[in-house]
Amino acid sequence: MAMAFGGQGPNSQKGHRPVLLRETIELLAAKRGGWFVDCTVGLGGHSEAILQASSDAQVLGIDRDEEALELARQRLALYGSRFRAVHADFRELTRVLATAKVRQVHGVLADLGVSSLQLDSPSRGFSFRHEAPLDMRMDMSRGETAAELLGRLSEVEIARIIFEYGEERRARRIARWIVERRERGELIQTTRDLAELVARAVGPDKKRRIHPATRTFQALRIAVNAELENLDRFISEAVDQLEPDGRLAVISFHSLEDRIVKRTLLKLSGRCQCPPRLPKCLCGATKAVEILTRRPLVPNEAEIESNPRARSARLRSARKI
Repeated sequence: MAMAFGGQGPNSQKGHRPVLLRETIELLAAKRGGWFVDCTVGLGGHSEAILQASSDAQVLGIDRDEEALELARQRLALYGSRFRAVHADFRELTRVLATAKVRQVHGVLADLGVSSLQLDSPSRGFSFRHEAPLDMRMDMSRGETAAELLGRLSEVEIARIIFEYGEERRARRIARWIVERRERGELIQTTRDLAELVARAVGPDKKRRIHPATRTFQALRIAVNAELENLDRFISEAVDQLEPDGRLAVISFHSLEDRIVKRTLLKLSGRCQCPPRLPKCLCGATKAVEILTRRPLVPNEAEIESNPRARSARLRSARKI
């Protein structure tokens, strides 16, 4: 018996709901089959839907979270050799494809940001809902933890990260409190340490609809995992790896990511992104894609009601010409 569209088969992970699933599969034209790359495979929800869409579809799943990758392997084991998993950063796409001896692909998907597995794992330190070491690394085999970052950076650097990545208007005050505590020999080691410090630094504000530490946690997660670094280059390289008429789909969850995705796709569609009044284009815009989403697709009310974490999702897509 065929499994239901959208990963509701026997190996589906409980509580895992891939966002904008139907829209993503349609934009990728997965029914036509061929090679697809799920650059942030997570628990495999989008990959499973691609494999279900066509018996000729094959998926190379990439993720830097080894725990998530192993769960995806288990979930998609019934598809046999049609699914291959690789532990890597999505920005290593060109190298991964060369190593796997996969040439041009029909579709590339990147679902950016933190996964439900990471948010819901108390030991990972992504959420202040759980008391845990302040880690926040998506790939726990490398890199600095959030606690190590706060123990090393200057007050100015901490404030810049919180302001730029978290869009937190009280970033300087929060950074000052962090450094003053560090100077007293009291390092911030746990999620509770940080959440309580930020709440005290910011103070009560009835206008805030979110926890006062939300933006600070987001900013540190982005910094720890270098989430915005080389995102534009990744999009360009993904387009290079597509066959003619191949599709790219990118799902982002906050304005900083979406801005980079939008600007890069516009540039690849041939629209100059240079500042106004320059005598000639210096950004190197060339027409390599047709943008399929004039505005980003967003979840409808029914999806948001069933999966509140989908609320901020934005899907943009393009077709290689």
